[in-house]
Amino acid sequence: MSLISRRSFVAASAAAAPIGALMAGPAPAAQTPALKPITGSAQPITAQEHAARLAKLQALMQKRGTAAMLVEAGSSLEYFTGVRWWRSERTTAALIPASGAPVIVTPYFEEPSIRETLKVEGDVRPWKEDESPFELLAAALRAQAAAGALAIEPTTRFFIIDQVTRAANNRRDVVSGAALVSGCREIKSPAELALMQVANDVTITALKHVHGRVRAGMHTHDIMELLVTATTGLGGNHDFSLVLLNEASAFPHGSITPQRVREGSVILIDTGCTVHGYGSDISRTWVFGQPSARQREVWNTVKRGQEIALQTARVGIEAGEVDKAVRAFYEEQGWTRDYGLPGLSHRTGHGIGLDGHESPYLVRSDTTPLAPNMCFSDEPGLYIPGEFGVRLEDCWYMTEAGPKLFTPLAKSLDQPV
Repeated sequence: MSLISRRSFVAASAAAAPIGALMAGPAPAAQTPALKPITGSAQPITAQEHAARLAKLQALMQKRGTAAMLVEAGSSLEYFTGVRWWRSERTTAALIPASGAPVIVTPYFEEPSIRETLKVEGDVRPWKEDESPFELLAAALRAQAAAGALAIEPTTRFFIIDQVTRAANNRRDVVSGAALVSGCREIKSPAELALMQVANDVTITALKHVHGRVRAGMHTHDIMELLVTATTGLGGNHDFSLVLLNEASAFPHGSITPQRVREGSVILIDTGCTVHGYGSDISRTWVFGQPSARQREVWNTVKRGQEIALQTARVGIEAGEVDKAVRAFYEEQGWTRDYGLPGLSHRTGHGIGLDGHESPYLVRSDTTPLAPNMCFSDEPGLYIPGEFGVRLEDCWYMTEAGPKLFTPLAKSLDQPV
């Protein structure tokens, strides 16, 4: 469970990490000899699948009477066109019409790079440093014959929306494109599921490798180095990691207070990688040395919470019902109600795919019906401020028969991986 965006772009952007998190910089120079890549069979999404995604989006737009959708660089642009790029003050974006080829604007000097990842037929219109990308997008919008509103991909930044609509004669018929995007991205294809399986295989193998190598006196960054080395050695693109020790494990996303491994330390690791853009997200918690009765009780409660989430999830029920079921169990055990502490202060899980966090969400307010091939994390942690926290997390996808895990649940506190 990370607040960091999981996307890996052609060039890395300098994003600030949340407290307690460390993004992978250059991989450690020395690979672990015992680890060999396990990603060789993973195949990227084909141009044919990208074209089918675009066709589905345009069919939804036509059904809703939408003229076009504005999509900034990011995971949705990659999903529909293959273009893999990052966000900066220099706008790269696309206008996807209800029919016809997308118009993609990008800085002049970036055009060759954009074309490298473009997987669909598209009209690339470069702009030079003293020109306006917004005028190019507005011109493409004005050229659309279809009537209807302009939909906005929901993560597109305001300054782009503002400038494009101003350039398009102060256009006001602007609507959210969230339903269009989720109508395509929430249901994963077999190729997407296959990539997520490989990513999860890498991460659980890396965690097994690290689990047996933690020693007393280690700092968080020592464990992090082991984790990054293992992940990259196995062929994954290390995406994010949280290593939380002792009292810091009660902070879901970490603490600035330095922590080291000692006898009785709670060790909470939350980590993921990507394989051809698709991610994993796995958490394991264990105790260094002899666990206390309190630590064992909380760990067992969280494991039961994970099981309840999976037992509750069925095709057709609302996503929020999964969260409600786990929360009801925790509250019966005396934990704080309504996302309070000590207790489960965050949602039970989140959608996952190209983004580490994407819709639907396993939070009690989400009314999205569960459908086959939706993918989620299952992470109903428990946190006791000033003491410790426990989080166990595995990812799964919905089938007609119920949830199917990418990785097995942890067996016990003594056998967490």
